Amino acid sequence: MNRLYLKVGGALLLAVMFGQARATDASHTPTPQRIPDSYAHAAKLIDLGDRRYLNLRCSGSGAQTVMLEAGAVADSSTWFKVQPLLAAHARVCAYDRAGFGFSSEGPLPRSLDADVSDLHALIQSAGLATPLVMVGHSLGSNIVRQYASRYPADVRAIVLLDPPAQDIGRFASGWQKDEDTLSVQRFAFLRRCEAAAEKHELPSTDPELSQCLGEADPHASAKLNTVNLILMSKPAYWHTVLSVLQNNAEVFKPPVSKQETHGSTPLIVLSAANTYADALPRDRKGLEEARAHTQAQIVATSSGGTLVHVPDTSHDIQIDQPDAVAKAVMQALGMAQHTPK
Repeated sequence: MNRLYLKVGGALLLAVMFGQARATDASHTPTPQRIPDSYAHAAKLIDLGDRRYLNLRCSGSGAQTVMLEAGAVADSSTWFKVQPLLAAHARVCAYDRAGFGFSSEGPLPRSLDADVSDLHALIQSAGLATPLVMVGHSLGSNIVRQYASRYPADVRAIVLLDPPAQDIGRFASGWQKDEDTLSVQRFAFLRRCEAAAEKHELPSTDPELSQCLGEADPHASAKLNTVNLILMSKPAYWHTVLSVLQNNAEVFKPPVSKQETHGSTPLIVLSAANTYADALPRDRKGLEEARAHTQAQIVATSSGGTLVHVPDTSHDIQIDQPDAVAKAVMQALGMAQHTPK
């Protein structure tokens, strides 16, 4: 993955996730290879007040609840492989953040503070049993970490999927310089998509604007792709995408704060093998060093921190290696049972 590729619709934008179940138990649950059509409609809309709703998808049962937090511009469907594996052992929930999927648009800007506040309101309004095991992918790992810092009593254990590199400029100055230049072009394009959505001109046959929504998701049916096309053609989606990606610079440019601490909370970081497989040769070493440094800093925020390298996977571990995610979550649950809260 070069420059933290994040998916917006079908287009690739350069921008900056029970008891003592054993890991082998997850393999007995079939892993879906296509996104179920149940994602073509809302699951349960949770009222946050002020005429705002977040779409919550829960399955499974058990004393422990697992909350799945998606990456920057993803929604709950990114967990379509992982959720059924975990639902065999615990109550597991995923949701669409404000402005994505079937959730209402939220107040701008969409910062980590805004997302953490929404998540806390969701957990309370939905009556989810705390403390939770919190799982975050990519930017979702930053949301989970900030949530755990603000509401430590709500968090039983933490599993982070390939947390993105922070303070990259210190390790890959050439990459950072190019990124700053490209961001000008990127946001100009996104604003054109936003303007087209506000004029109800998406989807579009215009050669440039046709790139806003990209191609159909190969993991989804024609029905689900049609629904996603409608959702991503709305102004709320583009307002949110722009705000999230603009805020990423603030999130990822500084290093992990030396003040961040999660005490003895079990914390597992999964590190993907091929995150920067397509990076330019001149950049790859620096990018890998930046990510390794970031992930080591995150692991050190807890005396129960562990780093796990996952082979044969891109940045999207939840898609490429869902069993590895399920294994890590169940390990975290086992560790949590022996850690006083």
